[in-house]
Amino acid sequence: MCGFIQRVTDSPAVIALLEQIGLGDVVPSFQQEKEGILNFYPAFGKNPDRQIKNVIISPNKTVNATWWYDCQESGDSLNVGRRTTFNARDLDSPYWKSAVKHCRALVIATALGESKQVQKKKEHYLMEADSAVLIGAVYREFSNGLYSTAVITRPPHPAFKKYHEQSIPCFLPHDKQFISAWLSGADDAAVKAELNNPKIHTGFTVTKVKTFKGGVALSESERLSANRQQ
Repeated sequence: MCGFIQRVTDSPAVIALLEQIGLGDVVPSFQQEKEGILNFYPAFGKNPDRQIKNVIISPNKTVNATWWYDCQESGDSLNVGRRTTFNARDLDSPYWKSAVKHCRALVIATALGESKQVQKKKEHYLMEADSAVLIGAVYREFSNGLYSTAVITRPPHPAFKKYHEQSIPCFLPHDKQFISAWLSGADDAAVKAELNNPKIHTGFTVTKVKTFKGGVALSESERLSANRQQ
């Protein structure tokens, strides 16, 4: 599960990564974000205003998208559906299959949050990327010009199970050719390999916290290294 994403908007690492992966055309959209920290949460409570800002849907376009794929348009807004769809996990399901092929997107973050049930208590882990991190997503476009999105998650990863034992966000490589294939919807061997064999492409500093937004540490931080595969 991926239920919290954070982006430091004045981070040079975000702009540098966008340039590195050939997405310089969308840099102005990120530079126009209000300086500080943006915290993104799924649309629990059926609140369509709970969005991920600047979801990248093409090399030259970003959109603000409700973080809940199952939505229906309603006038100039969206109604959030009952189906829990802030993550896209079973990619072989007919529900996700077309989106994963034709409507792939990209989220760039500087941190994310994961939770794990330990006995009767839920523990929260704030995972701060060494620089910036790329996360695969899918999106829907509605006729009223609005969008919804879901973050792609993949099967459990041995190095990630300490923080979430059921899945891992679909981290993507910081590679220009790969990102081009990802956003184009190409039936690319590298894309298939990435989806079938999740990897950790960016190192993280991980801290158990009281809440993601507050970030009050409940433990010493530890390292989660990059490039550890299944």
